[in-house]
Amino acid sequence: MTAFVTKTSVLAMCLFGAASPVLAQTAPAKPVPIDRNILHVQVILDHLGFGPGVLDGRGGQSLVAALKGFQEAKGLPITGKADARTLQALYPYRAARPTVAVALTPEMLAGPFVNPLPKDPAKQAKLPSLGYKTVMEKLGEMFHTTPAVIMALNAPTTKLSPGTKVVFPNALPSSRAYDPKLKPDWIATLTMLNVDAVQPKADHVVVDKSDGVLRVLDANDKLIAQFSATMGSSHDPLPLGTWTIKGSDYNPKFHFNPALFWDAKKGQQKEMLPPGPNGPVGVVWMDLSKDHYGIHGTPNPETIGRAESHGCIRLTNWDAARLSMMIKPGTKAIFQA
Repeated sequence: MTAFVTKTSVLAMCLFGAASPVLAQTAPAKPVPIDRNILHVQVILDHLGFGPGVLDGRGGQSLVAALKGFQEAKGLPITGKADARTLQALYPYRAARPTVAVALTPEMLAGPFVNPLPKDPAKQAKLPSLGYKTVMEKLGEMFHTTPAVIMALNAPTTKLSPGTKVVFPNALPSSRAYDPKLKPDWIATLTMLNVDAVQPKADHVVVDKSDGVLRVLDANDKLIAQFSATMGSSHDPLPLGTWTIKGSDYNPKFHFNPALFWDAKKGQQKEMLPPGPNGPVGVVWMDLSKDHYGIHGTPNPETIGRAESHGCIRLTNWDAARLSMMIKPGTKAIFQA
């Protein structure tokens, strides 16, 4: 039977010291080695809008892509490495320290949580939401990282209770002055994901399959932001061409239609799945003029750029939320190989 941990039960569990869970009891993975110099570069790039994927203090293709984007924007040689000239260009932003100690609040620890989360769409459709499975998963996404990284940055005896200071990668935004016209639940999502309220405005976006990135450009074709992305597969290739972003659906429900999925199991029926960060499209769906295609979030941020999609463009939830603030209905989207 699926277990639901309510907000009340989480708070009750956290407010009593003897019952408060600790990192060693809640994290699903062992700590990972972290290079703080790499983490600092990742944090700065994340703040500047050149998303390096999860902030984990490790190198990889997402960091290489982010560095290339930053280098292009700054007119530097495009090496994909944190070379001397690139580090010099990053130096003015060094105030964004690699880590930050944050006192946990009841809101940060609140659910409801869904664990285990069923994989069958028919069972998911019966849930009130497709929320995070654990507190650690939520905290990881809040700070653009993973539970294993949080484990590595803190003592395993660190209690997950209100008031406890926990060290995270520094994903804290400079502003939370969100547009008051936005719906309260979406503002709450932006706040939870630590998405900065100040974002550049896109003239058009380019999805580049060869580089595995979504590029955001202004009217002068200057690169102003870039995010690692997963796009298409051999079964559902990226639909090359020029399309239009019709609009955004925040904290969306998801209509599961097995006829549109080559890997759907025999006998599966159409289902309307509830919203939630662990839903198939994450926290936001940006609808494209190409039927059944969109740009959206994901329940598995660590797989961005490494897994395949059903033809859509998938970003981390925090990058998808950020992109949604840069675009507007009618923004052109160019998909190229």
